[in-house]
Amino acid sequence: MSLAVRAPLAGRVVMLDDVPDPVFSSRIVGPGLAIDPDRGHGTATATAPISGILSKVHPHAYVTVSPEGRSVLVHLGLDTVELGGQGFTVHAVEGGEIAAGEPIITWSPATIEAGGHNPIVPVIALGAAAESLTSAPAGETLTRGAVAFTWG
Repeated sequence: MSLAVRAPLAGRVVMLDDVPDPVFSSRIVGPGLAIDPDRGHGTATATAPISGILSKVHPHAYVTVSPEGRSVLVHLGLDTVELGGQGFTVHAVEGGEIAAGEPIITWSPATIEAGGHNPIVPVIALGAAAESLTSAPAGETLTRGAVAFTWG
């Protein structure tokens, strides 16, 4: 069964090879893509990429698990764990059931970038085989909720 993984926020698709972080670019945690977020609207609300259980929530990252057991990580910016939650507002509860598109975290990509961090957002299919994903092409601009990749 194929799973549509939706863009948690609007932005331009970047292949993981071009993400300046070895954990993501070398696919240590899994394949996927990244989204270079729109910085023109002040704050952005990152949403659930799939329906399921919100198994982990940190101010800078979250994992959603589908009913079939597939896990998707959304990481808001690179090295943003260093911020200790500053600049992120969490709207969802860890362990709660969520639907694709529901708000999880509000943040400001422009503020994160101005503070010296890269605001790129890796969206990772945890533990997936790379060949099981069909991704939107690099450079394509996605709206929030558009299909970023399908996980076959």
